[in-house]
Order: sequence, then C-alpha cells, then structure tokens
Amino acid sequence: MRRLALLLTLACTTPALAPALAQDIEGAIEHPMVQRYPGSELRWQTIENYRPYRIATGPVTGYRAIDDWIDTEGRVTRTFYRLQGSDRDYAEVYLNYLKAFEDEGFEVLGQGMFDDRKGVEVGTRQWLDVYLRENPFTSQGESGTIAAGTSSAGGAGSFVVQKERAAGLVYVVVTVEQHAEDYVGALIDIVEVDRAEVGLVVVDAEAIGRDLQEKGRVVLDGITFEFDSATLTPESDQALAAVAEHLAAYPEQNFYVVGHTDAKGSFDYNTRLSGARATSVVEALVDRFGVSRSRLEAHGVGPLVPVFSNASDAGRAVNRRVELVERP
Repeated sequence: MRRLALLLTLACTTPALAPALAQDIEGAIEHPMVQRYPGSELRWQTIENYRPYRIATGPVTGYRAIDDWIDTEGRVTRTFYRLQGSDRDYAEVYLNYLKAFEDEGFEVLGQGMFDDRKGVEVGTRQWLDVYLRENPFTSQGESGTIAAGTSSAGGAGSFVVQKERAAGLVYVVVTVEQHAEDYVGALIDIVEVDRAEVGLVVVDAEAIGRDLQEKGRVVLDGITFEFDSATLTPESDQALAAVAEHLAAYPEQNFYVVGHTDAKGSFDYNTRLSGARATSVVEALVDRFGVSRSRLEAHGVGPLVPVFSNASDAGRAVNRRVELVERP
C-alpha cells in the first residue's frame, strides 16, 4: 500500500489542482485541499458559500438516529468521483485517502470500513443513510449512487477528519464504496467553518457560476443592509464586484434579483422591504459597476421562501438574503 499512498497527495499548504479528465463534468474544479485518486473522474459537485452542516462521529444508536454529532456551518464543497475500469478496489482507495489526510495532520474523529456494509458503526450502510438524511444532496447527479447498491456491489467505508488551519477549522467526510465490480465511487464533503461567520462570508465569481449552473440561482452572500433598511452597507462592495465580474463574463445572461426577509414583522412590510433591497442591489450594479439595466429585474418575496426555520436567530439570519435567479 505504500506505493499507492504516495500517488495521492493533499495540498493543504500549497494548493495544486489535479488536471481535469475527459469524463469530468463540464466546468469541474478540483478543491485545492485534496486531489482525486489517480484515474478518477469528477462526476458531480456542489459548492455552497454557506449552509449549516451536521458531522456524524459516532455509531447508529436507534432507528435513523445517531447520538454523536458536530453541528457546524460554513462553505460546503461536495464532490463525487468515479473510478471505473481500474483494478483498484474500494479498500485501496479508502486507505489512500485516509493516509493522505493523516499525513497532513488531520485528526480522525471517526472511521470504519466494512466488506459487507453491515452494522451500526461509522462507515456502514445504516450510518451513511442517517448521515445523508441529515445532509441531503441539493442537486441531482451521479452522487446518488453512493447510497445505492448493485448486484455486484462490494464493501464501503467512511471517515471523518478535522484540522485547525491558518484559514480556519475544516471538517472533511470521505465515503468510498465498491459500487460495482469495476466501479469505485468516492464522496468527499469539505466544510470550511470560518467561512460561515454571518456577515463575513462573501460570494465569489466562481461560486456564482457554479450555483447558477447547478441550481439556476445563487445566494449573494456578503450583500448586507443597514438595520431595517434597504441601504447597502459599504461591506457589500466585494460581493457586488463579484456579481459584476460574473455578469461581464456572461453578457448573454439575464437575471431576476430577488430579495428575501425573515418572518418577523408583518407580511406586507417584509414584502416591501425585500423588494426595496432587491432594487438597491440592481441600482448599485447599474450605477456603480456599469451593468445594463435591461439585464436585471428586481423583485421581493418577503418571508415566502425560507431556507431554514424562522424559530431561531441563526435561521432568520440565513433567510435574510438576496438571490440572483436566471431569467429567460
């Protein structure tokens, strides 16, 4: 295994991207923290600038229940790789990923690898089912095969690691499964915690393009307003510049700019406020960044489309947002 382990490297201090393969999805971008197992194809990916996330570190303790969770939040990158037609099995791929993270100083919080996938420990089918129910995929794609079996399916394993870096705390959850006799799938979830500080996360042009490609919309993280007002704060400039950069790169695209609020206050007031905030974003992009007004249309939907429950401060903070939505 030593020779194989040297083929897989982590780039935690000096990022180095693995070259995209012919069968990678269009626009695939390797996360700079980890390179793929040699020969793998990047078949699915989502990047969300901010979302709550649950890291399961213990065994299944009941029906669809795990007692040991780390509740966190941050920039979440989920990537699924397919290794097909190789003589490497899931165990070799799993152990290579695990060794690479350990060699880079990551702390292992939980791990397990099972030929029959049975049991309740980390890495079993039951454990994976509970983990994915708590952190469902937000778009369709080949990643769904990680939880599905085939007539020639084999074993599987998962591990959870963390590391405190200069850039902040990061969690990584890796699941590798023998999906078929000649098909090994690997799901790598990366949660960068410090990107989650509300008001400090800023959308970038890369994330805008990725979210629009995957979902047809993107949350414009980093755009903030004065309290109970439609006046943009100076801190919004970086996010507005990223939006303008994307718009300049894709001049054929038109968008709705949609304002959202939490549910505190009356419905009519929140609807007016969300519309005024969307209009402020449009005016800033037109007047300060030279975007054509015909490409943007402002709307406010108030509290009608929450992302999370309005019962908590954290949920309300996420629900207050502005989105860019594709417009035919």
